[in-house]
Amino acid sequence: MQLDSLSWGLGPRRFEIFLEPTCPYSVKAFLKLDELIAQAGEKVTVQIRLHSQPWHMFSGVIVRCVLAAASLEGGREKAKAVLTAVARHREEFEFENHASGPNLEASPNDIIARIERYSGVALAEAFASTELEHAVKWHTKYARQNGIHVSPTFMIDGLVQPGMSSGDPVEQWVSQLI
Repeated sequence: MQLDSLSWGLGPRRFEIFLEPTCPYSVKAFLKLDELIAQAGEKVTVQIRLHSQPWHMFSGVIVRCVLAAASLEGGREKAKAVLTAVARHREEFEFENHASGPNLEASPNDIIARIERYSGVALAEAFASTELEHAVKWHTKYARQNGIHVSPTFMIDGLVQPGMSSGDPVEQWVSQLI
């Protein structure tokens, strides 16, 4: 199984962002990435790293959906479509107060079906591939090796940037990258 890298741009500066797809702060950061790429141009490579967090109850299922999309033809853009769909409909993929609400009745298959409906990406077959587990584990190990504990977390050229935040304007991110 081949997965497209969740990477945009070919610039010499490497901007890695560790995201949990249903985290409100990760969503805020994710929705700024297109603007960042537009402003930073060819000076930066943006790489999304997935960081599943257990208090977001469907986190593992959704991360696997993103990676399943990345395994399909046109995977990078399909993975981005899945991330965008989850971001735009975040409440439908998250529990209220991390432990209650209508998603208590949802199954992983319900979550996959919702993502397919919102993103337009057929995921179920790729999601079921046992080879996908390697990618899920790689993202987890990579985050742990870099001391990542929360999302979003930002790294520039391999160094964690504790002063960066999803609340920062894109211009501030650009000033740190260029």
